[in-house]
Amino acid sequence: MSVQEPDLTLRPALEADERFLFQLRKATMTEHLVRVDEPTDDAQHRARLRYRYDAARVICIDGAPAGLLKAYRTETEWFVMQLQIAQAHQGRGIGERALRTVLHAAQADALPVTLKVLKGNPAKRLYDRLGFEIVGEDEKEFHMRRTPHASAETQAK
Repeated sequence: MSVQEPDLTLRPALEADERFLFQLRKATMTEHLVRVDEPTDDAQHRARLRYRYDAARVICIDGAPAGLLKAYRTETEWFVMQLQIAQAHQGRGIGERALRTVLHAAQADALPVTLKVLKGNPAKRLYDRLGFEIVGEDEKEFHMRRTPHASAETQAK
């Protein structure tokens, strides 16, 4: 008997989602921010949540909000700003499935995907597994990049 994967959808974040997303950010990010001596007050969490809210997508599992993916495309790359999964849903591949939507779009656009991850954040293991490489760092974050794979067409030339 096979276990069916839960239905995962991404939808634009609405103003009505802000309370859920604010609590999600506090629950998933505070410990990592404390470790690198970044501010964790409500004003800072809210400012980070509101920044590029137009690029925010609520990750829904079977229709219920379970996380946030904030990513956008520029002329030269896709940039993943935030990926947060509610603690009750972590460890089930949901973050990977959501992130793969960006990776597929970037592949179709033949563009790299870049992101930054706080040092010590276990999410780095996911990024490593998906082919991201460290291309720089500062005292608090690793700067990572995943280049598009050559297509079979390109390789045949």
